[in-house]
Amino acid sequence: MPARTERASEWIKLDLHIHTLDDTKDALDYSAHQLLERAKACGIEVLAITLHDSVFQREDVFADAASMGILLISAAEMRLHGADIVLLNVRPEEAESLRTFDDVRRLRATRGNSIFTFAPHPFYFIGGSIGGKRLVKNIDCFDAIEICHFHNGWFDRNRPARQVATRYVKPLLATSDAHQLSAFGSHYTSIPRPTELTPENVFAQLRNGRGRLTSPPCSVADLLSTLNFIFVRHPRQQRRRRNGFSCS
Repeated sequence: MPARTERASEWIKLDLHIHTLDDTKDALDYSAHQLLERAKACGIEVLAITLHDSVFQREDVFADAASMGILLISAAEMRLHGADIVLLNVRPEEAESLRTFDDVRRLRATRGNSIFTFAPHPFYFIGGSIGGKRLVKNIDCFDAIEICHFHNGWFDRNRPARQVATRYVKPLLATSDAHQLSAFGSHYTSIPRPTELTPENVFAQLRNGRGRLTSPPCSVADLLSTLNFIFVRHPRQQRRRRNGFSCS
């Protein structure tokens, strides 16, 4: 019997690693509401705003997301001894108590399948990338491994991430890790639409390896623009923020 053809409407797009100007440890120039509007326009139905070292809690944004048909999952990108981990469906008090990967293990044991964790940009050397040895040592702390949007044919630090994912049978996630609104909408993961759109049902699809990755290579212009943002524009915005000026 030929395989059933999936209709596009049966799949939904997820972006589970995003930042906004609400991040007190970052300096961005677009709001959560602007992000929701762009998500709606791009057809992305599940989002996670992953502030650095804190959980996004604005009830007005969660309410607006729900009214737009978007599932907004509480999340945080926590740095533990220099290594980042993204936690989805995490509560503020749980994130604040994390200090080590042993704390993550205890949290995962307590929460079970209602929480989802992944290693962001593990083999990229800017920021809090966990790297190969620490990733392997703590692989039990992760449900999935991220495919970073910042890649080109001749530059792709996702290759070792794919190898680790294959070796330890972990699903891959494509995310935007958006720090610029223009970077949002092109890199995402798709899953079959669950009967009910809940965090737990999304996580179940991902754990079962049902995700499809969309992460096209960056053009040379994109790479140069991102490098300019990382090394020039973003540090300038951070200085302005520290000095009490608007980032916009």
